[in-house]
Amino acid sequence: MPETNQTSGTVVRTGGVAFANHLPLALIAGPCQLEGRSHALEVAAALKEMAERLGIGLVFKSSFDKANRTSGRSARGVGLEEALPVFAEIRESLGLPVLTDVHAAEQCERAAQAVDILQIPAFLCRQTDLLLAAAATGRAVNVKKGQFLAPWDMAHVAAKVTEAGNPNVIVTERGASFGYNTLVSDMRSLPIMARVTGGAPVVFDATHSVQQPGGQGATSGGQREFVAVLARAAVAVGVAGVFIETHPDPDRAPSDGPNMVALADLPLLVETLMAFDRLAKA
Repeated sequence: MPETNQTSGTVVRTGGVAFANHLPLALIAGPCQLEGRSHALEVAAALKEMAERLGIGLVFKSSFDKANRTSGRSARGVGLEEALPVFAEIRESLGLPVLTDVHAAEQCERAAQAVDILQIPAFLCRQTDLLLAAAATGRAVNVKKGQFLAPWDMAHVAAKVTEAGNPNVIVTERGASFGYNTLVSDMRSLPIMARVTGGAPVVFDATHSVQQPGGQGATSGGQREFVAVLARAAVAVGVAGVFIETHPDPDRAPSDGPNMVALADLPLLVETLMAFDRLAKA
């Protein structure tokens, strides 16, 4: 069960990591797409070493199916059946909590057997049956704000989860559609979402916020150089966590390479964000 602080809102604890707008920053990180067991374990082990060295709570993230792709010819991932034992191994052998996306109500119960947080993709954030199925598992639910929603609209989204009897809801900002193939991040949305949801932990997705949906024709583009800029801005406002997709070689990644941070560059960025967080919450 989450804790409730009368002035700072809800604390969602999962797998030993605490998410709250007033607590030290937590990190959700990992490759966009699950590419296989050895790749996932390699990245997860490197992230664990970094998190322990820097002293930050870490949730490993990867997607078993990239259901929302620009082209039907794009690689989607290994699928749920192959991913579940990999997620379970990461939890058991490395002791890391795991987050993955779910796209259909029938996936929720199966995924919840191997992960700690079920994530609702932005384009599906208003799908009531999906939200209710995720809530029913008892796992923490991270809902990404749709690119088409105002931040105050997330009050109704979060309420679907909490009114189903699951208070462990996190809300994530990932930018809003602006013109064609462009997203913008309104930093006002971060405190607004915290307020309208009654203090739910707010996470900022720094890598999808620089995505350019469909920007390369058959694939999405991105502006990796602005990840650190937006992440610093969000953490300076004050958030519960940051979501950063990372890869050993982003330019060779099967999805979202243009907006992912190189794994070797992540520790310095996280260290910087932790310094910003300490100042923001002093």
